[in-house]
Amino acid sequence: MPVFMFTHVAHLIALGCGAGLSRVAPGTMGTLWAWLAWWALGLWLSPAALGWLLLAALPVGWWASRVTARALGGGDPGCIVIDEIVAFWLVLWLLLPAGLWTQCVAFALFRLFDAWKPGPVGWADQAFHGDGWRGAFGIMIDDLVAAALTLLVMALWLRVWT
Repeated sequence: MPVFMFTHVAHLIALGCGAGLSRVAPGTMGTLWAWLAWWALGLWLSPAALGWLLLAALPVGWWASRVTARALGGGDPGCIVIDEIVAFWLVLWLLLPAGLWTQCVAFALFRLFDAWKPGPVGWADQAFHGDGWRGAFGIMIDDLVAAALTLLVMALWLRVWT
């Protein structure tokens, strides 16, 4: 698989620069990579620039997912982690300027919702299966819904406890 990752730039993006190649919990590894990358990017970019990066990452992630899923035979291969990366970047951006503790809670909630797939996350995961644009949209959308649930719980938590 490492060789596959370097055969097309879309594969490198979709596999999260190798984070998705982890044999243990590739989605969690992709989310951890997203967190580390966000921290590093935040050293050089303003919150507005991070927002523009996030906006650009959405269609790039969809494209990379489409190309890579097709090369891997379709569906939603677990090694594709750009969906976790973009969705967790959205969480981190909307929680700015969150401290480490808040980010840890957001990470745990996001991973819980992404793995458990309650309610709307499960619906999004099931509703957009297939090949082509629909399948790539399906790869991305369930993680974006998990991000929305994470943000909803975080907003309620911050409202109650702060």
